[in-house]
Amino acid sequence: MAQIVAQFDVTGFTPQQYSKTLKDLDSAGLGHPKGRLYHIAIQKGKGMLVTDVWESEKALDDFSKTLVPILEKNGVTPAKPTLLPVYNILM
Repeated sequence: MAQIVAQFDVTGFTPQQYSKTLKDLDSAGLGHPKGRLYHIAIQKGKGMLVTDVWESEKALDDFSKTLVPILEKNGVTPAKPTLLPVYNILM
């Protein structure tokens, strides 16, 4: 399976909600989910821009089954991701 970039532009997602979501994911055993290679969160205007690199779309789908209910519990409306295939990563 091909690596993908998943970008979520989440309006109204506060840094406090983001931190709480990370704590809840960690409590669920998904602080470092299988298949996620990179995670970047940027505060943007009145929300957050979250970009992840995943080993596959299936890995993201599996993670989302836990993530979405946690976001909703924390008062966040999940954003539909923009998915793009990875062509190259330089470090």
